[in-house]
Amino acid sequence: MRVFTRLPMHDWKATAQAARDAEAAGFDAVMTVELGHDVFAPLAIAAMATERVELTPSVAVAFPRSPTVLASQAWDLQANSGGRFVLGLGSQVKGHNERRFGIAWAAPAPRLRDYVRALRAVWRCWETREKLEFHSEHYTLTLMTPDFSPEPSGLPMVPVTIAAVGEAMLRVAGQVADGVRLHPLCSRRYLEEVCLPQIAVGMQRGGSKRENFDVHGGGFVVTGPDNATVAAGMETVRRRIGFYGSTRTYMPILALHGLQDLGLKLHRMSVEGRWSDMAAQVSDDIVRIFAACGTYSEIAKSIEQRYGGVADSVDLDFPADAPPGLRRELLADICRIPHSFVGFADGHRLQP
Repeated sequence: MRVFTRLPMHDWKATAQAARDAEAAGFDAVMTVELGHDVFAPLAIAAMATERVELTPSVAVAFPRSPTVLASQAWDLQANSGGRFVLGLGSQVKGHNERRFGIAWAAPAPRLRDYVRALRAVWRCWETREKLEFHSEHYTLTLMTPDFSPEPSGLPMVPVTIAAVGEAMLRVAGQVADGVRLHPLCSRRYLEEVCLPQIAVGMQRGGSKRENFDVHGGGFVVTGPDNATVAAGMETVRRRIGFYGSTRTYMPILALHGLQDLGLKLHRMSVEGRWSDMAAQVSDDIVRIFAACGTYSEIAKSIEQRYGGVADSVDLDFPADAPPGLRRELLADICRIPHSFVGFADGHRLQP
């Protein structure tokens, strides 16, 4: 199984060393998250500081950005990292698109499908010098002059993975993407019974293969040197489950486990502004539905039970004082867990 870890984002002076440390420890990828800081700049810094690790935003919000603008950022990250960049994209929800970004809302699954195809049309134009001619319901791109085209890179096209929760977006991921970034509020059962079957439907439509498709995450990982640290980590996850569970988007996941009443209660509490009271509604048993939990000596087995055979990669962040030797040993144990993903297809998705 592959293991990702987050880069520091608020202090760029710390980014290069954090990336080097992650690579030395044996992480497969370093990632950023689009919250309060720019999602791409730390990856550019990490690209210059490392030689092996994958570099990825998990995830960048797509719709507020023009496909051509984002294609340019991804192109330069891919070229300057020697082909180690993977573009993680997400749609975000209606409220954020409309009220935070000022973007008109449309059905997200077909729009993101068009977005990914638009990106690849631009990249093909730059790499092969073919005419840019892309037409879809949501995007029309027909102008690209030599002055606005970067030099061909000779590298594979940037892999694109997309965030997905609902069935429609899972199908889109399988059809047009190279991987999926599953939401943390995701259980093994939801992964097996909903995510993988819907992704398979999309793969059949798009002609892709499971060994070239990275299924990432679908839950939390909680670990530490002792039980007290694990318990503290579970409290953090408990709060996040309470927050996520209050959103109606995630109700089908809760309902699959008979927790729809909990979801309705959490939603009412959010409407009432009772955010600080939500965590108390989430029991330890519910935390363990959505999280692999255990001390350093237990966590590899817990991850295998939670993700083994269904997911290909997970997130894991160590505290700053974790010994380098322990990090390497633990990562080696996790990386031995079997998974289906072999690698992104060489020259993948070169066709529309």
